[in-house]
Amino acid sequence: MLSFLPPPVRGVIAFTLLVLNTLFWCSLLFAFALIKLLLPLRAVRAVLDTVLNAIATSWVAGNSAWMRLTQRARWDVAGVDTLEYRGWYLVNCNHQSWVDIFVLQRMFNRRIPMLKFFLKRQLLYVPVMGLAWWALDFPFMRRHSDAYLRSHPEKRFEDLETTRRACEKFALVPTSVMNFAEGTRFTVPKHDAQRSPYRHLLKPKAGALALALGVLGSKFNSFVDVTIVYPGGAPSFWDFLCGRMPEVIVRVQRREIPAHLLGGDYAGDTKYRKTVQRWLQDLWASKDAQIDQLLSASPAPAPGPSDGR
Repeated sequence: MLSFLPPPVRGVIAFTLLVLNTLFWCSLLFAFALIKLLLPLRAVRAVLDTVLNAIATSWVAGNSAWMRLTQRARWDVAGVDTLEYRGWYLVNCNHQSWVDIFVLQRMFNRRIPMLKFFLKRQLLYVPVMGLAWWALDFPFMRRHSDAYLRSHPEKRFEDLETTRRACEKFALVPTSVMNFAEGTRFTVPKHDAQRSPYRHLLKPKAGALALALGVLGSKFNSFVDVTIVYPGGAPSFWDFLCGRMPEVIVRVQRREIPAHLLGGDYAGDTKYRKTVQRWLQDLWASKDAQIDQLLSASPAPAPGPSDGR
């Protein structure tokens, strides 16, 4: 435990360990990804996808190790005990910081199948990791503004087609399809610009989630609804590396997916589209109230023991 060191020193150590861990596992990942690229056969792909997911799981475990070494955050986690490491899950979460991804990976690693995130297309060009995400079949989305879509309505369903193709690949190997329904990280200016009806959340977007339900449908074991709260405020990535995240609260609820939401046509069926949107809006209202409750019940943030993961 290096929590006695000054935060900037811990940040440098954590960043160094993150880079070394990433380079080691990505070197293996790229070797198997090259084989998959050269031999695009369904049988070969099924085997190699399992290997690639195992490598990514080991990378996440390595990150959890340096987090335990350099940080002393208090982890208040509830609801993960009912999950099983098999089958398919549709996972949804509020989004505040890059740190959310590390929190989710550490919490779910080896509890459910590998998380596959919907990523902004710009992240494809991130050194090393962009190629790794591509090798793992993470879908890259083109996030268009509402103003752009009004001028180019033909682009409205472009991301939905990307989602459909990605989900067809996910059907080959048990996967946890991870979606940040807000589509971007929460900030006060974004909240105000949207005139969001929620206190702690941006407006949710149902498209990617609905496409996953439409393509994978009955394959999903259940819907995993995750709420992340940082009582001390959402940390920046550097603050996180430096150990300046005193506490994180995570609540996980495993929900049954309503049968009428499975297998619908989000792009072509207006009634189905509105049904999914209403369901997600109700879920978001419940999540907003839960965040209120968690913040009001949380004591003043103070460093504490980690959850041991």
